[in-house]
Amino acid sequence: MRKLLKFGLMLSLLVVAVIFVSNVYVERKAKNKTYNKVSNIPHNNVGLVLGTSKYVSNGNTNLFYKFRIEAAIELYKAGKVNYIIVSGDNGTQYYDEPTTFKEDLIKGGIPSENIFLDYAGFRTLDSVIRCKEIFGQESVTIISQQFHNERAIAIASAKNIEAIGYNAKNVGGRSGKKVKIREVFARVKLSLDLLFNKKAKFLGDKIIIPS
Repeated sequence: MRKLLKFGLMLSLLVVAVIFVSNVYVERKAKNKTYNKVSNIPHNNVGLVLGTSKYVSNGNTNLFYKFRIEAAIELYKAGKVNYIIVSGDNGTQYYDEPTTFKEDLIKGGIPSENIFLDYAGFRTLDSVIRCKEIFGQESVTIISQQFHNERAIAIASAKNIEAIGYNAKNVGGRSGKKVKIREVFARVKLSLDLLFNKKAKFLGDKIIIPS
């Protein structure tokens, strides 16, 4: 029994240590690379919007989605990016994050020809890798909530991409807390992905974005 308790304690300490190290790694890689004010952020040719669903399970608009749309439009209209890549999940014909984002970005005043869609952004890792390998971007402004930007910047750093983040407004309340809890484990998964050099699920033909 004592051996079992000792093993359980050691396992718990290991889990805590892995979570702590993963979080510190992400925060250090993203330090001073995210921005809350559009006036302060440097210019990049391309902004990368990380996808999410437009609606939550009860049918209400997903605030994470809403605030990312607003942030992308603000960044574009301020002249801080020239083009937008929307990277999200299009796993089935009934679920298409990139096209939904594009429709709302156009409604917000971004020309259709300035929006490029990445239909294979199944995970943040895929979105960042494909931004370089498919769309040819060595430097990019990532657009999402701060916690998500930080993780994406850590991936970009490991893949030799110069990335900064423009922080969309965060979401509070119950839904915000649930996402932040998931983020803890997402950062652990990120560390393992980088350790084992996880690849994007799909690559494909190059897409040229004007410089």
